[in-house]
Amino acid sequence: MSGRFEATAEIDRPVDEVFAYLADGRNDPQFSPRVLRIDRVPEGPTAVGTVFRSTVKDAGMKTARTFRVTALEPPRTLRWAEESRNLVTAARGGYDLEPLPNGGTRVRIHNVLEGHGLGKLLVGLALAAARKDAPAFGRRIKTAAEAAIPRT
Repeated sequence: MSGRFEATAEIDRPVDEVFAYLADGRNDPQFSPRVLRIDRVPEGPTAVGTVFRSTVKDAGMKTARTFRVTALEPPRTLRWAEESRNLVTAARGGYDLEPLPNGGTRVRIHNVLEGHGLGKLLVGLALAAARKDAPAFGRRIKTAAEAAIPRT
């Protein structure tokens, strides 16, 4: 079983700057409390093929996660695929960014969660929790991006 969730946020910052902020996955702990640590391999700008390795805490358990950037079209599109094989993974996901007339940015994040092994029984619970948290997740992205990106 698998399923999709998404969240949106309108950020009062220009699309180029929001894209750069989100493309650097090392910023994820600023808006995702489940991410305890994250590294980018190789160092340098994010590109197709860049890998982000993280330690996350879900349902009281720490797990290692590996995501590979699969598409990068600044300043509009970023896609990734999870390569790690935990019970529940974000098989694929991404950000879609749209410039707003006021100079801000609309961001849509989306992920497809997939269960593996026993995780096939748990993915429905994980998906329900992600969908329930989606509006708050969008607000956390907005707050973090606006705090991190100086007003121009």
